[in-house]
Amino acid sequence: MRPSNVARIGGCLLVLLVAGCARDPAPAPAPPPALVVQPSPAAGPGMATFPGEVRAKQESALAFRVGGHMVKRLVDAGERVHRGQVLAELDPADLALQARSAQAQYESAQADLARARDDYQRYAKLVDQQLVSRSTYDAQNAAYKAAQNQAEAARASLDVARNQAAYTQLVAPADGVIASRQAEAGQVVAAGQTVFTLAADGAREIAINLPESGANRFKVGQPAQIELWNHAGERLPGTIREIAPAADSQTRTFATRVALAPEALSAVELGQSARVYLAAADQGGLTVPLSAIQRGANDATSVWIVDPASGKVRAQPVRIGAYASDQVPVLSGVAAGDWVIAAGGHLMREGEQVTPVDRSNRPLRVAAPSPAAKR
Repeated sequence: MRPSNVARIGGCLLVLLVAGCARDPAPAPAPPPALVVQPSPAAGPGMATFPGEVRAKQESALAFRVGGHMVKRLVDAGERVHRGQVLAELDPADLALQARSAQAQYESAQADLARARDDYQRYAKLVDQQLVSRSTYDAQNAAYKAAQNQAEAARASLDVARNQAAYTQLVAPADGVIASRQAEAGQVVAAGQTVFTLAADGAREIAINLPESGANRFKVGQPAQIELWNHAGERLPGTIREIAPAADSQTRTFATRVALAPEALSAVELGQSARVYLAAADQGGLTVPLSAIQRGANDATSVWIVDPASGKVRAQPVRIGAYASDQVPVLSGVAAGDWVIAAGGHLMREGEQVTPVDRSNRPLRVAAPSPAAKR
């Protein structure tokens, strides 16, 4: 091959090599889009919602004062009862025998007392005549007083036995409804064992549980609104009557009772499900979507905030109020002009770069800084 041809081929190869090296590299993938919103002003105090159940203000656990074999159950759960009505009965045979035994002991003590009294009266005459010694008289006087005490004790035992014989009937202490039944005829029950739970007529309340993290934002006497499940949209007035002083050891919630206003009592029935709406006194300011809140260690809360200029995200600790249906009041940690990631926060990492977009999936436009801001 001629040298000129070799040079020509080498030049072509060099041109191709240089052209291949000058080719542009593949563009890097764009940062993933992330929906962002700015905190919105709260329209008013944040409303917290709690599920509850209609209960009677006075609920009594009814039990026999003595143990025994329950032979009759005269009412069932859900029945209306009246004060003094017999609800159940125990077998009275054993208690009747105990009463008869106490009666016999009392009569025996009375006979001993009569004999001791007669002896004391005779010795009192004899000591005046100096026919018996003073010590013998004193001994007879002590025997008489002892007989008196034994008679009184026998009388008390008889009264107890008679009372116990009467306790074989369980009666309703007030008008109301049998809320539940815990024993059946034929069962042997102990003294004090609950047989029925009576929901007395009168005031009605909603039993709810306040979370441990927010119970201090509510107080006794605070107004409330109650919405029954079967009357959606209709709210009844009420107030917080009672908040338990200690959290339940299992649920870590505070048992709370919300009393219904007197004019609302006719609209509720025992056992109905209801929602209770409470306004926390310290809520307001700004709110963010419920999906923006992230839970961390030790129940800490935070949100992801995007820098519009760089597109990088950072975790911002916040203090929040009681949850609403789709918004959460933010008490501290964010400002009105911050851009908060409203969805997909559980997939974010510190310093990750994203493309902020609004709810119409349009990229967020950042206004250029003014010349005055540059100087």
